[in-house]
Amino acid sequence: MPGQSFYVSDQTSAARQLVALRGQGRTAEADTLLRIAAQPSSQWLGDQAAKGIAEQVSRRAAAVDRTPVFVAYNIPHRDCGQYSAGGAADAAAYRSWITGLAEALGDRRAWVVLEPDAVAHTLDACGVKGAAAAERYGLLAFAVQELKKRPQVKVYLDAGNPGWAQDPSAMAEALRKSGIAAADGFAVNVSNFYATDRNAAYGAELSAALGGKPFVIDTSRNGNGPIGGDAWCNPPGRALGEPPTASTGRPGVDAYLWIKNPGESDGECGRGEPRAGEFWLPYALGLARGGA
Repeated sequence: MPGQSFYVSDQTSAARQLVALRGQGRTAEADTLLRIAAQPSSQWLGDQAAKGIAEQVSRRAAAVDRTPVFVAYNIPHRDCGQYSAGGAADAAAYRSWITGLAEALGDRRAWVVLEPDAVAHTLDACGVKGAAAAERYGLLAFAVQELKKRPQVKVYLDAGNPGWAQDPSAMAEALRKSGIAAADGFAVNVSNFYATDRNAAYGAELSAALGGKPFVIDTSRNGNGPIGGDAWCNPPGRALGEPPTASTGRPGVDAYLWIKNPGESDGECGRGEPRAGEFWLPYALGLARGGA
């Protein structure tokens, strides 16, 4: 863990935009965007192309002795039909998809953040309740099991964030149902903006309830903290957080990761933003400039 080096891909949205800016002679903007493109960020996987992408990226990372970070994001009824709606058609399709993903990683080193929001959405007003919630817990536990068959794959179940209206004890119980015992830990603050100290406190509380499970913190956009209230959709004035590293200096915190790719939209939030996951250059430059 100490000194763990994560993979910097030249195929991220930020990296491709950087090349385009340089080709257009927009040097100042390119130099600013380099603050994002030069850092390791995550490869999100959410459709049928995932297996090929996972194999390609993990092979490239292995060739330079780096560890890629993937986000598995294909649970049925994903995001409760909101900005990132979609996911596998049913439970059988999801199990097949996860098995393919595990096969694609093979014996190569990789970290996988498993299904952002999937557990938390069983505890809020989303509507994934009863039999649907039980099915989801079973699918997550299956995913942990399949991925952990690969000896060099570390798996972190998503556990929401400290601002989500939920009972930490209920979250811990939901994580148990989702296979946390077999996972390497959990992830907090995925795609959100809460300050690192607050995430560390939230994670420590959950960890204590889970027998000391370690966790990772998404620091991709938390440099200025949250804007307040429930403003999670492309809030203005935010900034990049701590660079990705496995040397956090915090007991129980395995790494700071850029799980959300800075500059990719949270969704069409009513201010002319692009769809969820699409790169948005003005927002990316604002993050890189520290919220300016």
